[in-house]
Amino acid sequence: MIDELVYLLQTDKYYSSRLAHIEVLPRRPAFHCQIKDLPQVLQKYLKAKGIRPYLHQCRATELLRQGKNIIITTPTASGKTLAYNLPIVEGLISGLRATALYLFPTKALANDQLRAIREIDSFGSLGLLPGIYDGDISSAAKSRIRSLSRVVLSNPYELHQILPWNHQWVRFLSNLHYVVIDEAHHYRGVFGSNVAYLFRRFRRLLDRYGASPQFILSSATLANPSEFAHNLTGLDFELVDEDGSPRGRKFFVFYNPFYDKDKALEASAHEETSRLLARFVYTGLKTLAFNVSRRMAELVARRTRELMRKLPDMQQKITAYRSGYLPSERRAIENDFKNGNILGVSATNALELGIDIGDLDAVIISGYPGTVISTWQQAGRAGRRQNDSIAVLVAFHDKLDQYFMRYPQKFFDRPHEHAIVDLRNPYISTGHILCAAAEMPLTDNDRKFFPTGLFDSVIKTLENQNLIRHTKRGWIYTG
Repeated sequence: MIDELVYLLQTDKYYSSRLAHIEVLPRRPAFHCQIKDLPQVLQKYLKAKGIRPYLHQCRATELLRQGKNIIITTPTASGKTLAYNLPIVEGLISGLRATALYLFPTKALANDQLRAIREIDSFGSLGLLPGIYDGDISSAAKSRIRSLSRVVLSNPYELHQILPWNHQWVRFLSNLHYVVIDEAHHYRGVFGSNVAYLFRRFRRLLDRYGASPQFILSSATLANPSEFAHNLTGLDFELVDEDGSPRGRKFFVFYNPFYDKDKALEASAHEETSRLLARFVYTGLKTLAFNVSRRMAELVARRTRELMRKLPDMQQKITAYRSGYLPSERRAIENDFKNGNILGVSATNALELGIDIGDLDAVIISGYPGTVISTWQQAGRAGRRQNDSIAVLVAFHDKLDQYFMRYPQKFFDRPHEHAIVDLRNPYISTGHILCAAAEMPLTDNDRKFFPTGLFDSVIKTLENQNLIRHTKRGWIYTG
């Protein structure tokens, strides 16, 4: 079907006039390996699921067994989750009191990954009792998780709320062996700089509880993965970037609605996105369309259904997906999409992250997302294992989109961006060090968690403002 669709785009007068470029990414075989000395229960799990570990999954297991911190930067759908789940569960089996914390940028992603961990836990009757700890659960559920769970899934926002109440987490924190930071590339810029200080506050508390967990970062491909991981956490990392997963052919299409300058004002990228989504779904391709806003996700879904008004059965297979829906509504859409009850989804970048929606045939990206990282992340949602796939970038009228339409190789030859974290921002550093003083008295020993020279200057500033004062126990919050 992919070949037929590409042929249609190349030969049909309407589509071919808008076709700026097709890049064909070749097939790649799988590179398997054997994980030695894996616990019997995990061997049985892999056999029951028909899983043969890939090269990067073996490498991640090997490094974690050596006590290293790792950052995994293999592409979307390459099996990063299993790469860290296997060694973590292995460690939790051997350490009867050991615990693990998984942090995700979104609640939807945490809910999705909970299913994978519960599957392993229930398969081997391991008693890990994994649970999600966020603002959506009841006080009773939170108390139960703090008391019993050995695997907790949460997010940075909730971790910020947990740190002042660290005395409630003594059992969990003092036995913490692993911290997973999934989709770590999300934490860059100003937001990432705040999260970097959050992790330093977290490590400071863990140090007081005698815990020194291994950190596992999972990320999209970056230009500076090791440097970024160090800046984000303050620790040194081993890089796992050799992808062993298979890949089918991917046709990456650049599609320009504004090919005719005389008719540019009449063209609409969103109308073209709807038209392509309707065509792909009609062809039988499971397709995800990314849009720049919630409003456009809804409008594209509505317009696509209008284009298929003569096919009511097909209309029912198209829906929108965005934040703002009830969690139950989002889970239902994810499951229907995964099971094939829905063939076309018009979404925001809420589905850019690794939520399991099954194997996709096609992705439509409505407008350049702004970074090479995000573009490849979205395009990578289509095509798993050795299935062929297609990704279409529909250009907007702005200059950057049109530049790539005219010079497509400038995009394909362009390296991924650096992920920047600024630890010297005075507003960010002052706020977080003040939080640290409120969580537990600051001492001279805490200098090691913050950039050289910054700790003393911030302490002096906060003392002058009467927000902290020095006591026998250290600097305490007095604001």
